[in-house]
Amino acid sequence: MTERNHVLPPGLPAPAPMRDGLDAPFWAATRRHELVVQRCNGCGGWQWGPEWNCHHCLGFDIGWTEVEATGVIYSWERPWYPVHRALAEAGPYVVLLVELPHAGGVRMVGNLVGDPLQPFQIGDRVRAVFEDHDDADTPFTLVQWERMG
Repeated sequence: MTERNHVLPPGLPAPAPMRDGLDAPFWAATRRHELVVQRCNGCGGWQWGPEWNCHHCLGFDIGWTEVEATGVIYSWERPWYPVHRALAEAGPYVVLLVELPHAGGVRMVGNLVGDPLQPFQIGDRVRAVFEDHDDADTPFTLVQWERMG
């Protein structure tokens, strides 16, 4: 995506990876336009957000697995009023909670690209869109979502 196609305007704080490096594999994957989620190497359980131990078996043998970058809308919100000064002219926009069926049903947040008044509903299929921010002090890529067919 080019900057003019970014869901949200410039001026928002860039996402900061965790100081302990726990989420570094996720941010590195987004730069490659890949979607990764944690998976336990012991019991096979999926989880999001990143943790040092497995939510299922409490083991510490956690890895990162590339998953199909598609999901379904689980929930959504359409903010109309700015929560940050950089969003003063951005509203409305749509924030999605997307369930990833290929990753054990974990859920991930992102924005819906396109017209914020477009029709959609819970259960609609979406695909990841990787939004590059190459001009940032430390370049990063966000995961946003667009409706499928």
